Amino acid sequence: MKKNRIAIIITSILIVIAVLLLWNNRYLTTLRGDAYDFTVRDTASVTRLFFADKSGNQVLLQRTDNGWLVNGKYDAQPVMVDNMLYTLDKLRIKMPVSLASHDNVITRMAGTNTKVEVYQIVPRINLFNKVKLFPHEKRTKVFYIGDVTQDNNGTYVLKEGADKAYIVHLHGFRGFISSRFSASEEDWRDHKVFSEKIADIKSVKVEFNGRDDRGFIINELGRYKYEMYRLGDNSQINIDTIKVLNFLSAFNDIRFESFLTDIPEQRKDSVINSPFMERITLTTKDGSEKIVTTFNMLNLEDYALDGEEWGVNPDHKYAYIENNDELVMVQDFAFGKLLRPAEYYDRSFVMPQRMVRVQELEEIPSR
Repeated sequence: MKKNRIAIIITSILIVIAVLLLWNNRYLTTLRGDAYDFTVRDTASVTRLFFADKSGNQVLLQRTDNGWLVNGKYDAQPVMVDNMLYTLDKLRIKMPVSLASHDNVITRMAGTNTKVEVYQIVPRINLFNKVKLFPHEKRTKVFYIGDVTQDNNGTYVLKEGADKAYIVHLHGFRGFISSRFSASEEDWRDHKVFSEKIADIKSVKVEFNGRDDRGFIINELGRYKYEMYRLGDNSQINIDTIKVLNFLSAFNDIRFESFLTDIPEQRKDSVINSPFMERITLTTKDGSEKIVTTFNMLNLEDYALDGEEWGVNPDHKYAYIENNDELVMVQDFAFGKLLRPAEYYDRSFVMPQRMVRVQELEEIPSR
């Protein structure tokens, strides 16, 4: 009799819990409503984002303790990831697609769309959105992003398994958002070349092809103490400490402008095997080494049918990142501060001043 009573109590408790969970799920769904069907409010719980398009491109963004990774290999651009999480938070349904155009929209989306999957840490038990127990990773959202509306202020979207498409927009934003859901790996990758803190740098060697008198190596001796030698004759330089510290601090954030994956492999090999301009070798205290080599970028006139080269580009260079086996384009404005000659860091160095002729001043147009 006592055992039956215990069984009845346990069964009753389980039934009550099941009813509460069912009611709570309906309660939360009602609160969200259709307008929030594609929204991710708790973006801090997002662990992975997956994008795939009809061209075969796929991108997996994964949160780690050291930041977000792209396809498990490359660091992601923090700004791009933050922008995506903001988009998911503010995404709202503007209106359902009209019956008159619904079939056409679905047909276009069948040929051109990007699949979006959102994974989050969610509780297995969620009572009234107050008591959350047994967290685990779960795929919480799956939908397809289509093209834009005619007025460019909305984007078509279809939830997986649904037969009704919607027009979504970003709350507080005028425009379309389909371009934010890119399945191209390059769109998400960080463009950093160097990101080393000054405290982690053991040595830096800068080589100038054919000009050993300009090349140098800097070694750390202790906290903010360094020695510097010319590569040509191994003579020590009486360094200007401020200039050296500025040089080493610059390695904290050096980025390239763009990828060059669209150039033919033959052209890439030709550039890498050509005479280099400068080579930077950075060694950290943990023994890792990063080598970046620059090459002249030659201008090509668009109308030159035979591919005739028209001089050196003064603002851009090729840069070969040996660690990633990648050829990229860098701006001289950003990279040039790493490529000053050895004499610049000598305490006795004085920047030469160019004399300006009176004729040059007279040629300056007046306003």
